[in-house]
Amino acid sequence: MISAIEKEYQARMNALSPAERVARSAAMFQWAREMLAQQVTAKMGAISDEQLRWEVALRQYRAEPAIKAMIEELLNVSR
Repeated sequence: MISAIEKEYQARMNALSPAERVARSAAMFQWAREMLAQQVTAKMGAISDEQLRWEVALRQYRAEPAIKAMIEELLNVSR
């Protein structure tokens, strides 16, 4: 059974244009990266912007073994 809130959400999502949907997805992806960056900074302290980007990417792609291995290799080289 779908709740009234879920129905309203779906109706609003269906009303978005393709460009609005892409913009919404990009904004959500940016928000997720920012949250991961905060977690990394809290755990690792001050690190370079480049290392922070790779640490965030490592967390985003941890379920992809090949990509994870490439990022880990890059991180090991830069440390």
